[in-house]
Amino acid sequence: MRKAAHETLSRSAIEFFSRLLLSAHERVSAVSAEGAAAEARPKVKSNLQFTEMRPDEFETLIELAQAHHVIVRGLQAALKLPREDRSATQSEWAEGALEFEQARIGRAAYFLHAICTLFEECGMDALVIKSLDHWPDMGSDLDLYTNGAPDDVLRLMKTRFNARIAPRSWGDRLAAKWNFIVPGLPEAVEVHVGKLGQTGEQTALASSMIDRSTKILRGGYSFRVTSAQDRLILSALQRMYRHFYFRLCDVVDTVTLADAGSIDYGVLRSSAEKAGVWTGVATYLCIVSDYAMSYRGRGLALPQFVTGEAQFGGHEVHFERGYLRVPVLPQAMRLYGLQLAKVLGRGELKNGVRLSLLPWLATAALVGQKLTGSDKGIW
Repeated sequence: MRKAAHETLSRSAIEFFSRLLLSAHERVSAVSAEGAAAEARPKVKSNLQFTEMRPDEFETLIELAQAHHVIVRGLQAALKLPREDRSATQSEWAEGALEFEQARIGRAAYFLHAICTLFEECGMDALVIKSLDHWPDMGSDLDLYTNGAPDDVLRLMKTRFNARIAPRSWGDRLAAKWNFIVPGLPEAVEVHVGKLGQTGEQTALASSMIDRSTKILRGGYSFRVTSAQDRLILSALQRMYRHFYFRLCDVVDTVTLADAGSIDYGVLRSSAEKAGVWTGVATYLCIVSDYAMSYRGRGLALPQFVTGEAQFGGHEVHFERGYLRVPVLPQAMRLYGLQLAKVLGRGELKNGVRLSLLPWLATAALVGQKLTGSDKGIW
């Protein structure tokens, strides 16, 4: 009963933040003709009311916001609610949680910049992937891609940051990635070396991302990050081909890019087709669009060549165990099959072999989860 009550409370929390954050986009964006017609559709409401929130409800709200990487944006939006919609007590709770999270992010940004600077000083490109996509929020670990040699990466992290290597799973070894534990930094530093994708099959995408990268300022530091198009490809790889669930930040981040006009869908299609994941990217975008429609009455202005390639949309996604779940069978497996066929069709036999190991890894992880309660060492 307690588990069911927590699931219900978590569902209310995701609806609370979805309504709060996506309706904020609606207030600053022009309504399209399609959106105007959709205004008649009822908006999804949350059972949580910020002004009446109990301590246990607020705790669940914070836990969910942290898991979905929207705690800063969510609490900032909540603190902008009219006075009648938030009490002094709830505002005080929110301000305290916000201050704590911003301090964490400031410390993480300092370390991230120091690591990137060191790599570049030693002649290696350092590209921040995923971690800064949610700004002013930040994820629970720090992700980097570098084209440096693995031995050089290991040596620098150990000697200059006194880092130790976290145990590596089968998937980590295939994907050529290492997780480092750095003293004084609560977040793990995940470094992808020369490869991307769950099995390291995305070598062409990895090598070309540097050329399309750009520099941004975050927290007073300069970082090199991926282009908007590569951000979406990496998000789709993570959500549609590996984890099979969305975080709310995936939706909010993508809506932000789309509303700002930052996405060149033609360039996106070209890059995603070369990576063999265009169908998955198109499906990812349609899921985001449908979810946004539910909370603000307007989706993304997607070209027909995007919607025409999508295998399914937001109606197939459901909230369960804290996340927005993508059905694995048959939907996600169909995307995997298309990706494998494209990789093999281009004659990339080595990458095809790597990718063909994915179902076995997923099965082993599922069995390990059932037997031991953990998929560590596998996934």
